[in-house]
Amino acid sequence: MVKNILDYLENSAERLPEKTAVADEKAAFTYKELLEKAERIGAVLSKEVSARSAVPVYMDKSCNALAVFMGAAKAGCFYCLLDPSQPAERIQMILDTLGAELIVVDEKSAKKQEKLGFGGKVLHVEELLEYEPSKEDMKRLHTIREQALDIDPLYSIFTSGSTGVPKGVIVNHRSVIDFIDCFTDTFGITENDVIGNQAPFDFDVFVKDIYSTLKTGATMQIIPKKLFSFPMPLMDYLDDRKVTTLIWAVSALCIVTTLKGFEYKIPSEINKVIFSGEVMPVKHLNQWRAVYPDAMFVNVYGPTEITCNCTYYIVDREFELDETLPMGKAFPNERVFLLDDEDKLITPDMADKPGEICVSGTAVTLGYYNNKEKTDAAFVQNPLNDKYNEIIYRTGDLGYYSKTGELYFSSRKDFQIKHMGHRIELGEIDMAINAVDNVVRACCIFDKENNKILGFYEGGADKKTITHELMKKLPKFMIPQEFIQVENMPITKNGKIDRNALMEGR
Repeated sequence: MVKNILDYLENSAERLPEKTAVADEKAAFTYKELLEKAERIGAVLSKEVSARSAVPVYMDKSCNALAVFMGAAKAGCFYCLLDPSQPAERIQMILDTLGAELIVVDEKSAKKQEKLGFGGKVLHVEELLEYEPSKEDMKRLHTIREQALDIDPLYSIFTSGSTGVPKGVIVNHRSVIDFIDCFTDTFGITENDVIGNQAPFDFDVFVKDIYSTLKTGATMQIIPKKLFSFPMPLMDYLDDRKVTTLIWAVSALCIVTTLKGFEYKIPSEINKVIFSGEVMPVKHLNQWRAVYPDAMFVNVYGPTEITCNCTYYIVDREFELDETLPMGKAFPNERVFLLDDEDKLITPDMADKPGEICVSGTAVTLGYYNNKEKTDAAFVQNPLNDKYNEIIYRTGDLGYYSKTGELYFSSRKDFQIKHMGHRIELGEIDMAINAVDNVVRACCIFDKENNKILGFYEGGADKKTITHELMKKLPKFMIPQEFIQVENMPITKNGKIDRNALMEGR
């Protein structure tokens, strides 16, 4: 029985010791090397902090960062990647929340870290990798492993908080194992795959990249962030490194098609494209499917709080430009259901009735670290079950069933507005604008102060043409009162449209 993610690494290292586990621009580690580096780092960490403590990792994504993650797991701790490009104030809030006693840095990030004013111990990864574990060290690591439970925390990812204070989702080993076993089996990921990592290491899409790799004995190629601004070197990178599998944010896929990357080169080995984060515009999906007609395309959905994803839809038909992809069905061992405003169950035969998407199952995480108030608000007893404890996660997302009983994402509760006496889903307007010729991508925002809908769009379409096309599909009260053309749609570090940046730049 697998009860610790280190079982994935150790099993692959035993089976495929000399195979490349992970590579970046500057380095590559075999499975044997990654395991050895994890033991070196774990030996030091286990002397510095107790099991189940936080190990903040302050560096850019790299092979070394991954080695620290595995080292933290060896020490029985949980890791948390801190992006050096983030504001120092935000990093300090995260460190305060974690109650961290130490921080791990690399040579590049060390000087920036000094400005944080962190009062704990600073460890340098380059020095950790030179450490030679003693027999006593190895005995200590063995004891830690023997005493480990599958409910021990593995990592924390901090999401934005409505109060301005980041919330740290804390995820245990069992949730990751439960999800990854299903994920790799469902999509046929094997040791023959090369996974092209697009996601930052502090974003949960990365969890799918690395643990799918370690479980199956595949190889993960870390794609430099800078390449997503330059399609030609990105296409070269994917082709040169024989990438087969893309588990990317929707925006990353849209960047390729927007910047006409396929006109330069079509990477030859890609056979699986799994996307999430936002609703995939059909216009962009169709371009990808035209290039890779035999590849598997999968729409996955789920917030960080339920360990990556809870539903998936394998694209199996053609879609019109104004259609939305279904959410599909729940992953095995996860229950996904809709609750109305009175916490009553919405069933598939109740077509078009909106409800909050809720999730139950082992993949539901441990809540928010050191934040009982926010945890208790979102991780709650299932209101449909008054017989025993069953914690569910209320996503804050809205969904509905179609007339054919398929589940669809509607929007965030935050994106549902009341305008001119009508309840409106901004996502429905986005979809309609995205279907207009010469619109590359659209995003609608409600300007509460001036009580109007703003339609931001990228592309060469004329504003009058957009309005004309929308009047064919939407009631007048849903048509934006103002259209703002942008040169490029701003993207957050997690690959989603940056709504704050749109409002600030208008």
